[in-house]
Amino acid sequence: MRTMPRGTVTSMGDHCCEEMRTGTVLDCEVHTDPQECPDVLVRYVGRYNEYGLPVRDGGESYVVISFCPWCGTRLPKSKRRLWFAELEKQGITDMDDPRLPAAFRSDAWWRS
Repeated sequence: MRTMPRGTVTSMGDHCCEEMRTGTVLDCEVHTDPQECPDVLVRYVGRYNEYGLPVRDGGESYVVISFCPWCGTRLPKSKRRLWFAELEKQGITDMDDPRLPAAFRSDAWWRS
């Protein structure tokens, strides 16, 4: 198993190990939604830079994890609170607000 030095995971393209990369990728002929596919074991949400275990209840829920379940690497600290704080500064409190900047729909806001 290829692993990276602890604490270096920063984005979806920079997973801590091959198992984590495989566990976050939808490569399925049956499902089009990663939340529905049982082969997607870990969800990565770029806008928050956080990893989680999907809750398969028909919604988008997941349980945030702090360590890779395969290699034990500490995962990056979530930027969820910062994401909401930055939007609140702009007067945006609803994720569906049409004023939501495009950069905040992905990891572009914290990478810039």
